[in-house]
Amino acid sequence: MPRPYRSTIALLALGATLSACASQRFDGPRTRAAPQASLDTIVPAMPSGTVTSAPLAPPPGASAAPDGPPPVGAQAALAPPASNVIAEPVAPPQSPPPVVASGRASVVGAWDARDATGGSCKVTLSSAPALDLYKASAAGCPNKDLAKVTAWDFRDGEVYLYQQGGTVAARLRQGGGSLDGALTRSGAALALVR
Repeated sequence: MPRPYRSTIALLALGATLSACASQRFDGPRTRAAPQASLDTIVPAMPSGTVTSAPLAPPPGASAAPDGPPPVGAQAALAPPASNVIAEPVAPPQSPPPVVASGRASVVGAWDARDATGGSCKVTLSSAPALDLYKASAAGCPNKDLAKVTAWDFRDGEVYLYQQGGTVAARLRQGGGSLDGALTRSGAALALVR
C-alpha cells in the first residue's frame, strides 16, 4: 500500500478513537450501549407549524415611515395648549466673571517695577529654568537691590525675586493685574505692573 494511503488510514483511525474517547468522557460512564441507527435509515423531518412574516410595528413615539409625518396626536401631545401659553421675557445669559490667571505661568513676562521712591525700571520674569528657580533680569533700576535680581520663583501664592547668591530681594503677591509687595532689605513698597 502506498505511503500516503497508510497515513490517511492512520489519521482516520486515530480520529475515530479520539471521538470515541471524547464521547465517553463527556457523556459519563455508560451502563449499556445505545442502539445505533444504520446509515441507510433515513429519519423523516418533523413537521413544524406555518411560518408567517410581517413588518414590525415602529417603536412608541416613532413614525412608521422615516420621512413621514409624526403619528396622529403626536404633535398635539408635544405642543402646549394655545390658551395656556404665557409669554415671559427671557433674560439673556449672563457672562461668567472674568478669570484672573494665577500661578507661575501667569506672572511670566515683562513688568514695570515701581518702588516707594517713585523710581521705575523693567523686570522680566522668564520661564527658563535656572537650577531650582527661573531666570529673571532687571534693566534700568535705580534701586540697587532690585537691579541685582537674577532669578525668581512662585511659592505659596507669592513671587520671590532673588539676587545672585540666593538672597531674596523682594516678595510680592498677585493682586488683580499687578504684583504688590516689598523689598526685603528696606521693607519699602514695590509694585510690578504690566
